[in-house]
Amino acid sequence: MKRRKFFSAKDVAYFAILLALVIVLQLFASAIPMFGITLNFSLIPIVLAGIFFGMWGGGALGLVSGLITFIVTAVMGREPATAFLFQANPAVLTLVCIGKTTVAGFVAGLLYRLIAKKNRLAAAYVASAAVAVLNTGLYLVGMVAMKNDVAAFLGTEATAQVVFVTVFGLVWLNLVLELAVNILFAPAIHRVVLIAEKKFANKYAKKTQPAEEPSDGGSEPKESQS
Repeated sequence: MKRRKFFSAKDVAYFAILLALVIVLQLFASAIPMFGITLNFSLIPIVLAGIFFGMWGGGALGLVSGLITFIVTAVMGREPATAFLFQANPAVLTLVCIGKTTVAGFVAGLLYRLIAKKNRLAAAYVASAAVAVLNTGLYLVGMVAMKNDVAAFLGTEATAQVVFVTVFGLVWLNLVLELAVNILFAPAIHRVVLIAEKKFANKYAKKTQPAEEPSDGGSEPKESQS
């Protein structure tokens, strides 16, 4: 199989569009807040980056998304629960915010490349689901790792238990919603882009096809009489 060049003009343009989408969605329309847990529409560009550019492209866009999430929700305090967890354990919360979408994008790209050899549409669905599951799953792992720090920060184990039970319940609801959004939109967008690329390729091929020379009926040109 021919090796794909990432730094073509088309790929750079596509990646820039997805990057802009991530930034806009994270800053202005990323989510419906639910006690610091959010329905994250910015996961869709991460899925598409994994589909179009493989694991490194998906991981790179996931890294950008994680950085923006960390700055907006933890440092700037837009999400109270995340800002609270950042005070309880800054190191783990930073790793979770940045790492979960980075890993999700990387794995989505890897799974798509593996499954697309047999069925590209199925690969798109698997990649979409993987991003939502990993994004939520790694968040849960991080919360478990911070449980003792949260209890110490709050001062009582009982209060920490109430916080964790509440947040865990909302996290699972968030997972269901994110799965629905990703599975509904990401493969559909992928199909639209593939159709557009096919039409563009056909149009470009027609433009670059050499014009046929006019037929002269197969007769040799007659020599001019002197």
